[in-house]
Amino acid sequence: MCCWPLLLLWGLLPGTAAGGSGRTYPHRTLLDSEGKYWLGWSQRGSQIAFRLQVRTAGYVGFGFSPTGAMASADIVVGGVAHGRPYLQDYFTNANRELKKDAQQDYHLEYAMENSTHTIIEFTRELHTCDINDKSITDSTVRVIWAYHHEDAGEAGPKYHDSNRGTKSLRLLNPEKTSVLSTALPYFDLVNQDVPIPNKDTTYWCQMFKIPVFQEKHHVIKVEPVIQRGHESLVHHILLYQCSNNFNDSVLESGHECYHPNMPDAFLTCETGFSYPPHVGLSLGTPLDPHYVLLEVHYDNPTYEEGLIDNSGLRLFYTMDIRKYDAGVIEAGLWVSLFHTIPPGMPEFQSEGHCTLECLEEALEAEKPSGIHVFAVLLHAHLAGRGIRLRHFRKGKEMKLLAYDDDFDFNFQEFQYLKEEQTILPGDNLITECRYNTKDRAEMTWGGLSTRSEMCLSYLLYYPRINLTRCASIPDIMEQLQFIGVKEIYRPVTTWPFIIKSPKQYKNLSFMDAMNKFKWTKKEGLSFNKLVLSLPVNVRCSKTDNAEWSIQGMTALPPDIERPYKAEPLVCGTSSSSSLHRDFSINLLVCLLLLSCTLSTKSL
Repeated sequence: MCCWPLLLLWGLLPGTAAGGSGRTYPHRTLLDSEGKYWLGWSQRGSQIAFRLQVRTAGYVGFGFSPTGAMASADIVVGGVAHGRPYLQDYFTNANRELKKDAQQDYHLEYAMENSTHTIIEFTRELHTCDINDKSITDSTVRVIWAYHHEDAGEAGPKYHDSNRGTKSLRLLNPEKTSVLSTALPYFDLVNQDVPIPNKDTTYWCQMFKIPVFQEKHHVIKVEPVIQRGHESLVHHILLYQCSNNFNDSVLESGHECYHPNMPDAFLTCETGFSYPPHVGLSLGTPLDPHYVLLEVHYDNPTYEEGLIDNSGLRLFYTMDIRKYDAGVIEAGLWVSLFHTIPPGMPEFQSEGHCTLECLEEALEAEKPSGIHVFAVLLHAHLAGRGIRLRHFRKGKEMKLLAYDDDFDFNFQEFQYLKEEQTILPGDNLITECRYNTKDRAEMTWGGLSTRSEMCLSYLLYYPRINLTRCASIPDIMEQLQFIGVKEIYRPVTTWPFIIKSPKQYKNLSFMDAMNKFKWTKKEGLSFNKLVLSLPVNVRCSKTDNAEWSIQGMTALPPDIERPYKAEPLVCGTSSSSSLHRDFSINLLVCLLLLSCTLSTKSL
């Protein structure tokens, strides 16, 4: 089973905070596990404002880091000392030495201290053009935080000891809000008495049957139902759409996900999202899901024993049908062992193609005027470092649909597009993924486990058409020829297939042969150049695993600039423009639907 969200939640905590400056902070999250450090933020135009509320009478530290560690970080330290507020901009070098920044780009707006807490509000430009500052973009940002019971002195802040941490956030993800009735009907998909093992990470899977509706409804809002006290235990939740040819016996008990003994039925489920005012998730028609799989990711870093959880989701629905049904397209690299990444590579790039042939056939058949994308989820695994979804029309590159140049596997959420983007017949999309395998001694393969890799984009769009997958597989034989393979046994009767010649690879599987090859950085770079130029096998799927006629055809990748040339950042010059957007959020919830089935035989 693969992480393809029918529903994806990440732990942002509720509440719109208003600071002493009078500014509202619609985004708010708890950074530590003890409820001592709250972060609020608000963005408008080229500026972003922050509010720190920390249980200390000393200094408060906050900043941005490329890895979540202190090295090469952009840091601001502030507080109130002897009745006077202060704020100082610092940076660290590669050796984690703290230095004052000669260009002070953080501007204090408000500060106060009482017997228990310090509150600081400050602003900065998104792009300061200071080499010591981290630009804030649509990519994931690794926030670092610290505090101390004493204020910072002339020599700078004292060491924070264990009062520090890091958290990945997307600071610029625009919110889509609408006024909804408080009396909406709903149904819950909630785990019952799940025993949480005393280990760091657990994925728990439970099948549910969707309530039977006699006519069409739209799900328009989804909220988390988190057991009180377990807010830090529940890391995220995914909901997967499943095949409808089950019986209710699959509902009897949950199971640890990805476990060898997990029921086979669980492997046929795929994923879900929450929608703009003119779009809804359809339930009650023959095309809609009857069964879903709830996957909850639990974090138990202290290995606490005896934990029992009853968390899940609440789905609000309406008979007031919205104008459009939402759909989701999986684009990128087909999850396959033919997706290969050599070991020891500080950077390696893979590409998955949603080809113009697939989009031409599917859109011309059902929606020649095009579909409208309103959100995107970018997905890779532990080796992933960056993902971009590129969009081409008639050979010309359009604006990036979505990107994350600082990808964090443990923090993945849908990116709401600032403006809906139209996909037309004959367009093509490229999901471009960047990996790092410096710490790996063997090949990394495409696959379902977190140590395997993926390169996928999930496009949420309307109106729904009969296209669920628009992907590609690179040719495997030319990859094998790179390492010197001459011939494989035919007909192919085993998986992975077996090599016939030359002698050094005879009777090895292609996986063993690739691992036997002596990979160097130079060989890896040459291999990468080859893979990006290889013909691709087109995967163009309808619902229920039906296929469009061009499924399986071979296509050449388009002649494009590699890597993508980003637009230059515009440095901010103003520090006084006002920031305001007044709305509150609960947990960030994303819901989307796919209707295709994984088959290991197709790898």
